[in-house]
Amino acid sequence: MSVVDPITELQRAIYRVRRGETDVAVDIYDGAELGVLQAGFNEMMRGLQERQRVRDIFGQYVGMEVARRALEERPELGGEDREVAVIFVDVIGSTTFAVTHEPEEVVVELNKFFEHVVAVVHRNKGIINKFQGDAALAVFGAPITLSDAAGHALKAARELRQELQHMRLQAGIGVAAGHVVAGHIGGHDRFEYTVIGDAVNTAARLTEIAKGTPGRVITNASTLAKANEAEQARWTLMKSVELRGRNMMTQIARPIRPTLADRS
Repeated sequence: MSVVDPITELQRAIYRVRRGETDVAVDIYDGAELGVLQAGFNEMMRGLQERQRVRDIFGQYVGMEVARRALEERPELGGEDREVAVIFVDVIGSTTFAVTHEPEEVVVELNKFFEHVVAVVHRNKGIINKFQGDAALAVFGAPITLSDAAGHALKAARELRQELQHMRLQAGIGVAAGHVVAGHIGGHDRFEYTVIGDAVNTAARLTEIAKGTPGRVITNASTLAKANEAEQARWTLMKSVELRGRNMMTQIARPIRPTLADRS
């Protein structure tokens, strides 16, 4: 029994680990070979727990999928051409709000606001690429390839409109799809995973228009054309405008009223 019991206990512990549990340890019976084996198992589990802790903390800053890939692979500077959709969310009147409220209150309200943004983006298979003060950039289709990235982004934008409408802070929301360079940008000692391309710039320009548009959510016709038919039916095309910094006209679109969308 002095041999069988510790082996049986170790076997049960291994089964628990295989089921996904990480808070597992076994008693160390003695300093002989079995004790060394038990101590080695406990040390291995402490390493797994620390790795999971690093992944969880890292994932809160860069997104869980980016964190997972960084831990499993060796990130290298550079990028690749990807077809993605992006959402740019920019708070309206944040400067005035910051001037007329205490800093602690500003932070609390921004956190409440972005809590909804993060939840909606993740629910629709996107990632939050970065926060820029009072703005957020969400990406659909990188680093994981996503079928119908435009459809997922447009659906997320519509849901954001509904979830944010009763918040103290309001925002303009712009959605654009296209080719970008997605990868690690920076120096060898400090870099970040990000996307760079016309789709990001277009989404930011559309956000400026969205701030003054009913519903405050805007996309362009080319992005809408890349989405599935069911999602397209929930948007209506509007006039063509000249985006800031462009010398060509862009046709824009906004979501139709929820009651009408439900009938389609």
